[in-house]
Amino acid sequence: MSFLMNKMLRVAVGSGWCDVSTASYDTVSLDVSGEDGFPRGIAFKLDGTKLYLIGGYYDSVYQYSLSTAWDLSTASYDTVSFSVQEQEGSPRSVTFKTDGTKMYVVGSGDVVYQYSLSTAWNLDTASYDSVSFGVSGQDTSVASVTFKTDGTKMYVLGGVTDKVYQYSLSTPWNLDTASYDSVSFYLGDEDPNPRSMAFKPDGTKLFVISGTNDKVYQYSLSTPWNVSTASYDSTSPYLGIQDLDPYGLAFKPDGTKMYTLGNENEKIYQYSLC
Repeated sequence: MSFLMNKMLRVAVGSGWCDVSTASYDTVSLDVSGEDGFPRGIAFKLDGTKLYLIGGYYDSVYQYSLSTAWDLSTASYDTVSFSVQEQEGSPRSVTFKTDGTKMYVVGSGDVVYQYSLSTAWNLDTASYDSVSFGVSGQDTSVASVTFKTDGTKMYVLGGVTDKVYQYSLSTPWNLDTASYDSVSFYLGDEDPNPRSMAFKPDGTKLFVISGTNDKVYQYSLSTPWNVSTASYDSTSPYLGIQDLDPYGLAFKPDGTKMYTLGNENEKIYQYSLC
């Protein structure tokens, strides 16, 4: 990991990360209907100057630029996309290695797929690594995937069992070395339709967006990155005022901004925390 990325993550970990109950809508959104009619997941470059959308209509990942970092009002489509249809015909989630040289995709099946970008953060240079990891032993319909910031842990959100599953990678960011930790956390008591998740950069908070109650749920992990130690914070702001069919979820690394993706209006929404 580069010096700049290390510095950015240290700043994020040291920040307050206010409770999500403090989230307020910025009255800022980005219409993505021109790219894909079934938007499913979002991800950001670590510095907030690039945004990525994964869609289920054309089964592709789309790339956007933000002229002002983390400000959706300055976002524009780069006219750059990458199809994952040969691997996944119903993609739901996309995430990246912290340096932008690897991309990971999951869909309504039970497999995580790994890609390389020869130029970091540029989808024009993406290619499939012919590397994948099956999670059918845990869940047969994956909703979301994310990683620990150093790439040694992977987390999969199961859409059938309503659980977060935890995996270890003996070689960071390499799915060929992944193995199940036999560790999971049940989310169904809060909402039986979890769709996306995100972690605080130090692994002490987990956030899950769900489609039944249209809320973001916040959890604390007493041992960082160990989901078996997670507990619900009894905090869950309602998102239905903006969109009644939320899917994607992302945060600015310092916790001051939250972004949600709505399928109903085909928009990404921006919120401030604290």
